[in-house]
Amino acid sequence: MSNVSALQDDAKSRPKTAAGRLSRLWSKNRSETNAAGYIFISPWLIGFLLLTVWPIAQSFYLSFTEYSLLNDPVWVGPQNYANIFLNDQLFRTSLVVTFAFVLIAVPLKLFFSLMVAMLLNKNLKAMHLYRTAIYFPSLIGGSIAVSVLWRNMFSLDGYVNHVLGWFGIQGVGWISNPNTSLGTLILLSTWQFGSTMVIFLAGLKQIPSELYDSSSVDGAGKTRQFFHITLPMLSPVMFFNLVLGVIGAFQMFTSAFIITKGGPVNSTYMYALFLFEKAFKHYQMGYASALAWILLLIIAVLTGINFLVSRYWVFYESEGGKAK
Repeated sequence: MSNVSALQDDAKSRPKTAAGRLSRLWSKNRSETNAAGYIFISPWLIGFLLLTVWPIAQSFYLSFTEYSLLNDPVWVGPQNYANIFLNDQLFRTSLVVTFAFVLIAVPLKLFFSLMVAMLLNKNLKAMHLYRTAIYFPSLIGGSIAVSVLWRNMFSLDGYVNHVLGWFGIQGVGWISNPNTSLGTLILLSTWQFGSTMVIFLAGLKQIPSELYDSSSVDGAGKTRQFFHITLPMLSPVMFFNLVLGVIGAFQMFTSAFIITKGGPVNSTYMYALFLFEKAFKHYQMGYASALAWILLLIIAVLTGINFLVSRYWVFYESEGGKAK
């Protein structure tokens, strides 16, 4: 009887033992797989920690210090932030100029990019050549060479005034005039529409043609189709371009630095240019770090507002309605 009981107990324990072996084997294989994965991503992970996370942490610390690169950082607490908000007139000026640039340049760029994308969304011969030619300026859009070219075009004796002279029109100093200097930068930003246009074009390609065919049968014209089909179906792409456009506009630096140097009379004194001068002209690295964190906070708040407001106008087809 005791032998029978021993056999039964042994039979019951075998599945548990086999399951335990399989579990240990699975855990071992999984650990080896995870270890291999971490080894493969370790170069990127090390670079991310050393070149991204650590500088961000250092910048946050330096924003509470007085630091000039030549001396050790001296802790001053929130004094940099207090001086920025209470005593720095250039901070307020650069903020006003940057917000004006963003409020005008971003909508113009979105509108112009969408219009060009709709024109290029046609079944015409050699359309790929037209798309390439229109996108080409964006390949060199943010370069110093383009900024120098733009400065030569809109200077008092530049190409624009030279062409206007053919028609008897007296040109002005577009860059040296405070009333038009910011407009030249806005025009340059709008001209660099290629990447935004390509994204819009990809979105237009995803709109089912059946929607336009059905609406045509119901008597809808081009204008009604645009507002009731194209814009709602393209709203996620528009939202994406809007968020990236706002972030990029707040960081605009090269054009202001090369073309106008922030002048005349600070009419193009962008926030990024102000930050750059504090850091590398006046060597106030702690102050500049505080400015950088303020810029980060502004962009984060505006991006959050865009996401909150998007639920009222962004249409997601997969959800059968507007964003939740």
